[in-house]
Amino acid sequence: MGKAVRDDLHGLAISQKELQQLTNLPVKYQLVLITNPLKEFSKQLLYKMKGSEGATVVFISFSIFVFIYLIFDIIIKLFATWLTIPSWILLLLLCFVGSAVIQLIFYLLWRNILKILKENMTNSLHILLIDVDRYNAVIKAIDINDQIEAAGNPEVSIKEREKVIEALQLTRADLVRALKTERILRENKNFIIGNAELFVNNLATLATMQVTEKATEHGKLLNEALQIALDVQYEMKKLQSQG
Repeated sequence: MGKAVRDDLHGLAISQKELQQLTNLPVKYQLVLITNPLKEFSKQLLYKMKGSEGATVVFISFSIFVFIYLIFDIIIKLFATWLTIPSWILLLLLCFVGSAVIQLIFYLLWRNILKILKENMTNSLHILLIDVDRYNAVIKAIDINDQIEAAGNPEVSIKEREKVIEALQLTRADLVRALKTERILRENKNFIIGNAELFVNNLATLATMQVTEKATEHGKLLNEALQIALDVQYEMKKLQSQG
């Protein structure tokens, strides 16, 4: 979101953290690249160097680098006298190897997380995650439009903005409800399979609700909740026929 995001958009987007809490799965987990924090640090450093305290920033940064190098050089001379290569080359090699090892650890962790996610991913959850992406994209588009308007283009103002925001709030609530429903069914699938007869009435109730609300916007996601339940029922029958 941009810095000038309007108050009525605050909290509407479904963040990665919230999505992970709702699904209890590491969804949207990205591979951590150690170059990213280095790039961010470099940007911040260059930004401060261009400011009024640029000379101070350069002096402090150089002093820290020299201090680290001197400490490293002293350690090498005390405990690794058998080394013949210059200490500054050794320091660079250690930084490179250390970075490679850390990146490998991040990669293995990412692979393991992807494996966990793949093992627990259901068709319904996949559909809901796509819906979340589309929902967040709409909010992002509105935010960009707001920034264009704020830059001096009043003609791009969104008409009936309050109704648009209200519709987004309803959609958000329905997405959250559908995600919670999917998680409950997924995490209790084994129990549901063993007690299928207990959930017949629940499925009928969901179906009735869907029929009465299918003409409404939020009824679409209620239909998704019904589809999740029906998917589980289908899996129950399939597993029971194999037993």
